[in-house]
Amino acid sequence: MTQLDRYVLSKLMALFGFFALVLVSVYWVNRAVIMFDSLISDGQTATVVLEFTALTLPYVIRIVLPVAAFAATIYAFNRLDQDSELVVMRATGTSNWRLARPVLVFGLIASVMMALLVNFLVPAAKARLAERQQEVAQNLTAKFLTEGTFQHPAPGISIYIRRISDLGELQDIFVSDSRSAQTSTIYTADKGVIVKTETGPKLIMFSGMAQTLRKPSDRLSVTRFSNFTYDIGSFLKAGKARAPKIDEMTTPRLAAMMAGTGLDATPGAENAKAARDALRLELARRITQPLLAPIAALIGFSALMMGTFSRFGMWRQMSLAIGGLIVVQVLQNAAETSSGRDPSLWPSLIAPTLGGIVMVLFMLWWSGRPRRIRPKREAAA
Repeated sequence: MTQLDRYVLSKLMALFGFFALVLVSVYWVNRAVIMFDSLISDGQTATVVLEFTALTLPYVIRIVLPVAAFAATIYAFNRLDQDSELVVMRATGTSNWRLARPVLVFGLIASVMMALLVNFLVPAAKARLAERQQEVAQNLTAKFLTEGTFQHPAPGISIYIRRISDLGELQDIFVSDSRSAQTSTIYTADKGVIVKTETGPKLIMFSGMAQTLRKPSDRLSVTRFSNFTYDIGSFLKAGKARAPKIDEMTTPRLAAMMAGTGLDATPGAENAKAARDALRLELARRITQPLLAPIAALIGFSALMMGTFSRFGMWRQMSLAIGGLIVVQVLQNAAETSSGRDPSLWPSLIAPTLGGIVMVLFMLWWSGRPRRIRPKREAAA
């Protein structure tokens, strides 16, 4: 790279860091406030809230990186134009195509950052967040087990615990289960504990009795037990063991599944063809999403190169750049919608990138066309 390239690239990277920090902070704080309200209302600690919001950070960064690249390019070249540096560059014979080289390098750097995010960090963060949400859901069962009061966690279920020891042991347990229209059962036990299993939390009661009343005949049967396992996860809706979703898997794992390893275990797939289409769609997303960063930067640059110097600034070119970015986003939304309905249409995800490339090439070609200067009209004799 020449000294000119390094100079322009240094300005772009500095502004990119600033805009990325500001946009990530604003977007992340907004999501964190929403998550804070929901978690604190469920009785979670500030540590859990901080962990959950930190796990959403890679996804937030992935969203704002193209916008930060676009904003940095617009601001940098507008500043170069205001300081007349852009005029000097053009006066030395530097064409718009030549000036586009550091912008392209800058966009590729942002694209590499996005590739690391979408292929590794975002899937890993989503998988970890799903696991922690499942653990929190299981821990929420404790809020239904309050000593000294009757709790009704679900219709037909009543629970009473006289005391909960410091070790978590439940003493003098009463459980009434009348969810079935045919039978009603009352469980009493001297003590019990809650254990976590792969299928959800279980209540293990010791030295107790189960009284079952069958409604049609009003027949009562009594069963005494030394220990009995009661599934409280069935009505507390605690998290159960779940298979990871496609967007929670890293790209190497998806590539292995695409090769045939574990293809039948693809979540949400009814057959091998549907599984392959879903994998192709996810892989296509992870390939095309990083390309939005250089496209956004080049659209901002090429739009600013159209037109000549004006003391009123470059607001027209900026409006054109924003319009071009909106067009690319519309293409992106249309491609996501069509491929989401039919995963076999995954090749449509390349349309925003191709549309952006065509737009950039046209604007650079148009900005490099020679402009004819209209001769002044001679004064009337």
